[in-house]
Amino acid sequence: MKNPTDSGMNRTGIDMSPKDVQALLNSVNAPSPGSAGDGNRALSSYRTPYIKNADPIGNVPVPGTLKGAAKSGMQKLMARKPEVLIEKLGARLAFERTGTRLYDALLGKCQARTDESHGLSLDLLQEFRDEEARHFAIVWDAMKGMGADPTAVTPEADINGVASIGLMQILSDPRTSVAQSLHAIHIAELADHDGWELLIQLAQEFGQEDMAADFRGALVEEVRHLATIRELMKTSCLSEAGVA
Repeated sequence: MKNPTDSGMNRTGIDMSPKDVQALLNSVNAPSPGSAGDGNRALSSYRTPYIKNADPIGNVPVPGTLKGAAKSGMQKLMARKPEVLIEKLGARLAFERTGTRLYDALLGKCQARTDESHGLSLDLLQEFRDEEARHFAIVWDAMKGMGADPTAVTPEADINGVASIGLMQILSDPRTSVAQSLHAIHIAELADHDGWELLIQLAQEFGQEDMAADFRGALVEEVRHLATIRELMKTSCLSEAGVA
């Protein structure tokens, strides 16, 4: 199996076609025919009306239960906006679901490319995958406890889904290596770590101490995930470079 860091016929660089370099530079420096002013400014002028008049991606659903409505009403009496906490809970729920699937894809990649994953513990990666699934369940229970609907897609949950598409494409692409897949997991774990920290602070501000305690336990595991993935990436890179 070919290694992506081996030299090969990569035709994307300008040095691969020296005879065309001058023609390319000439076209870059040539004035744009029939266009006056700044191209970026013109593009911005088209975008601005859409941005100003666009509806939001979505909204936080109203509480579907009397319990949720009562809790929401109490927070509003204290001049707080519980919808923000529900929004962040929905976002974390979506991200933990994706995190579970990312680890599933990584495990599959490691099992298929045994020559690249000999230094990785599949049992440890499976443990991380199971912890991501458990974190999903923790957030689900937290939302149910607040009277919120965990099946509803909040706006930021939608955004997280879109943002995660590229990571899943990296991991599910049969051409990507284990090292490249670890890079995608690393991006997810960085976002995961910071997301938990913010959610813990938000839960505390709303007086949800039991919820915050559960989330702190999840954060401890996420810190371990991030530290381990960082070390695996470093070891993989140094080993491949022949300097380990």
